[in-house]
Amino acid sequence: MQCALCKDKRCSQGKNCTVITDNISYEGEELKSMKTSSHIESRYYMEKTRLEELILYSRQMGYKKLGIAFCIGLGKEAKLVHKILSHDFDVHSVCCKVCGTSKDEYNLDKFHDGEFEATCNPKSQAMVLNDNNTDLNIQIGLCIGHDIIFNNNSNAPVTVLAVKDRVLAHNPLGAIYSGYYLKNRFRIDE
Repeated sequence: MQCALCKDKRCSQGKNCTVITDNISYEGEELKSMKTSSHIESRYYMEKTRLEELILYSRQMGYKKLGIAFCIGLGKEAKLVHKILSHDFDVHSVCCKVCGTSKDEYNLDKFHDGEFEATCNPKSQAMVLNDNNTDLNIQIGLCIGHDIIFNNNSNAPVTVLAVKDRVLAHNPLGAIYSGYYLKNRFRIDE
């Protein structure tokens, strides 16, 4: 399938272009999540920020413990989010440099040879939050690849509050909204 290239998106009007619908069923927590998401979308469309929607979603899902896995470069943002969420939830947060493991241990590239550099440790971030039995884990700015490792090791479902983009102030879609990037970097004519 190449839905991104489809011009009319008739699926939004009920057309089925697949053969998989007979095998799809939402039950239990998935159905509850679908109902909660639909409720938030229909009641608060264009009214609530992602952070406000996260709070509403977590309340309606009955979550009590939230985990935050964050990049040290977004420590200020993580601290604020932690404080905000702590009004309603038991919040546990873990920094990407948890355990202070040297990049040398895994022969990873470093900024400065001969100096200690702690590696990001997404597997340990997941383990810390797993040990705290979080109901939902929230990513704030994990590096590409590290986010995948974190997701694969998290026992709780994971959502993303902020995606890292060092160039575009953590707004990766800025490259798509920029005529310069589209034309000169990605060679796409709108």
